[in-house]
Amino acid sequence: MNSINTIAFDADDTLWVNEPYFQEAEIAFCELLEEYLPHDTVSKELLDTEIRNLHLYGYGVKGFMLSMVETATRISKGAAPLSMIDKIIAIGHDLLQKPVELLDGVAETLDQLKGKYRLVVATKGDLLDQERKLKKSGLQNYFHHIEIMSDKRNTDYQKLIRHLDCRPENFLMIGNSIKSDILPVLENGGYAAHIPYHITWAHEHHEHKPESERFMEFKNIREVLECL
Repeated sequence: MNSINTIAFDADDTLWVNEPYFQEAEIAFCELLEEYLPHDTVSKELLDTEIRNLHLYGYGVKGFMLSMVETATRISKGAAPLSMIDKIIAIGHDLLQKPVELLDGVAETLDQLKGKYRLVVATKGDLLDQERKLKKSGLQNYFHHIEIMSDKRNTDYQKLIRHLDCRPENFLMIGNSIKSDILPVLENGGYAAHIPYHITWAHEHHEHKPESERFMEFKNIREVLECL
């Protein structure tokens, strides 16, 4: 750990609240389609559509909106009225205007780390939405670099580490997703710290914790300070 000089943070559900808003939106969507199918079935259909469309739309609210429209059209066999599409768009617009609620301990932890380490945001999602949230968060001045990634695969982290002119053994990634924030970084030879969030998108679920001396797990972001 003494070799670390660069710390990257995931944003959604690591720095601020995100997934609960998406779950609220999904419930509203399922209610729109309850005359066609039960909520659980609609939810599964939506998830299947989102995953199928990831290579087209990427991650974020806009892809979620398009997947809701596609799912509604498919479930209703094309019979969904235009008023339903308007309501789906309104659900998406509401998501894009949610307040940015920092998670407990984030600002204080970044304040302790700034000046001692090079701090980076490395997050997935829609470019404009993530820029909006970062601006509203008031955290921009803590970070040396902001990377809004189309995906978080091994090669995406390699590109980021090269851009930062950093060696993998000097790099620590902190996030709430084992699948996206932890495994690819460990594969690259970096350090990774998992801070679980109480709600995780189904596509990010990963059952097993990695076995690596470069892997850490914390209950909250403040515990990062204790190991550095």
